[in-house]
Amino acid sequence: SRSSAASDVYKRQVMQFKNNRAVGMTFAQAKYQRGTITPSLVIVHDTASRLTELSAARYLQNNTAKVSVHFVVERSGVAQQQVALNRGANHAGRSEYNGRSGCNDFSIGIEIVNPGRMTFAGEGKSRAWYGEVFDNAEHGIQRISTPQHGDHWWMPYTEDQISTVLDLCHGLFAYKGSLIDIQPHWFVSPGRKVDTNPLFPLAEVRAQVLGRSEPSEDAADAGSV
Repeated sequence: SRSSAASDVYKRQVMQFKNNRAVGMTFAQAKYQRGTITPSLVIVHDTASRLTELSAARYLQNNTAKVSVHFVVERSGVAQQQVALNRGANHAGRSEYNGRSGCNDFSIGIEIVNPGRMTFAGEGKSRAWYGEVFDNAEHGIQRISTPQHGDHWWMPYTEDQISTVLDLCHGLFAYKGSLIDIQPHWFVSPGRKVDTNPLFPLAEVRAQVLGRSEPSEDAADAGSV
């Protein structure tokens, strides 16, 4: 279901970090990194990529667009770290949060493997932007319309992905006392980005990690810029 993984009481062990790296997680250093940061925000993204294991991770590690991210979460729930927590990554682009622009300089990025926004391909199928066609029933794809996302077809995240995102966020907030919020890319780049998609259980994740599901008034104003 849309939020079954996030709505259960969180019982997993909090992920451990040492020297700004996740303990026991593969670290594959991204080529393009930024300077030292003190993160106050976690931004969740969709990769908008093929679902093949490591396809998105390898691209994010080294690409001509010079984009990068701290973590990549596969459909299996396996995660890979690519940038240390005290360094910035090029994941948010033009963005603003709570009146502060340039979120790359104060945020940690988590990319979740997902094809992103899709179009109807007829006969119960949907097509990703890169041309791959998916069976809607097989993948649980739904047509959903929201003001932030528009009217499109979307693939759900796996329960393993949501569990890993929760695990990551709990660990990050325990390790980095400067962190105060979790938001999707569309919130900090409204009108420009639509990830995470409408099937991401944002309210449940925020409630479990932060103890609240709604952004502060200031943050909501920033998201409406």
